[in-house]
Amino acid sequence: MFGIRWPKMVFMALLGGVVALGCVQRRLIVRSNPPGARVIVDDTYEMGITPVAFSYTYYGTRKIKLIRDGYETLTVYQSLPAPWYQWPVLDFITENLIPWEIRDERVVEYQLRPQAVVPTEQLIRRAGELRRVAHGGQLPPVRPTQTPASGSPGTSAPPTPPAPTSPPAPQQPNPYLPPGGFVPPPVPAPPRSAP
Repeated sequence: MFGIRWPKMVFMALLGGVVALGCVQRRLIVRSNPPGARVIVDDTYEMGITPVAFSYTYYGTRKIKLIRDGYETLTVYQSLPAPWYQWPVLDFITENLIPWEIRDERVVEYQLRPQAVVPTEQLIRRAGELRRVAHGGQLPPVRPTQTPASGSPGTSAPPTPPAPTSPPAPQQPNPYLPPGGFVPPPVPAPPRSAP
């Protein structure tokens, strides 16, 4: 009875040991110049401060954002292509049957640019322009071009100046909307039960 089971148990133990040993360790190292930038991956995971290393599971394109005070925020779509031993069918062998660990370590390095300082006068001028456009609600009128005086040979009468335009009447608030104009989505009615 034990003689028949013994080879099966040894085979299962060996197979379990081989399967437990094979794996691929994926690691990404992010460096920045200057160091000390926060690293956010895929707009969700804050990985730490550069230089930083972290493990990942899937290959593909990752959105990496580096943020540091005094520097422009850098957003990069970094491609992490799969190596040949991670192609379909081969990946099963490397993940499960090879009795040693495979390390796939990638290093990416980014150069951060100092943040541009806008002079105060330029900032105030741009703010004034935006304020005028926002409060006026319309573009400034176009000036008519100068035409030669009438009566000259080969010319026609000067064009009539455009009629003065009045600003559009302010729109009355909709009495059916709550203040601020936000309308919550409709709530579906519960299903009726048959009588």
